[in-house]
Amino acid sequence: MTIRASTEVRLLDAADDLFFSRGIAATPVDAILERAGVSPATLYRGYASKEALLAATLRRRHEAWLQVWDDAVARQHTDEERLLAVFDALDEFRTRPLGSRWCAFLGSAAEYADAPAEVAQAVHDDTRALRSRLAELAQPLCGDSAGELAEQLLLVVTGDLAMRLRDPAHTTAIARRIAAVLVAAAREKAELGGSRRGLR
Repeated sequence: MTIRASTEVRLLDAADDLFFSRGIAATPVDAILERAGVSPATLYRGYASKEALLAATLRRRHEAWLQVWDDAVARQHTDEERLLAVFDALDEFRTRPLGSRWCAFLGSAAEYADAPAEVAQAVHDDTRALRSRLAELAQPLCGDSAGELAEQLLLVVTGDLAMRLRDPAHTTAIARRIAAVLVAAAREKAELGGSRRGLR
């Protein structure tokens, strides 16, 4: 048996707000039920456990994040701008009503020494999407080195998200400048490699 769509939205909104502002372990299920205005029986008709609710909340957040990122990329005009648009998306996503103290996926990974399978899968899916999308956007700039550049940018993005715990007023400005240097170096390396091949 499933729960009504409107009830599910209330549950996910409440879980999203509490899990990612107070912390997962610090948020009892009762607090989510009270915030959402639903009964335990209603919750467990849709979700077998607190972790299942967390995983569903992460999946919804992941889909919303990808849409914000897609929109940010679509507004750009050059390959470099499209690659660096991930930072526009991070800044924009942070201003959404359901914000968080920092990255919900990093927070979820940090709270479990051995995450339940559904939570681990949600974190894995987000990491995989970041890696593959960055590599796809980097490919026009540096060809075969796109994967390496994507790994570098993934590290910059992850560090930028973690900085939000140290400084709530933190923005992506410095991370963007670091990323631009990495992009320029990767592009130069690719162009140099191409010119050397042309001399053979």
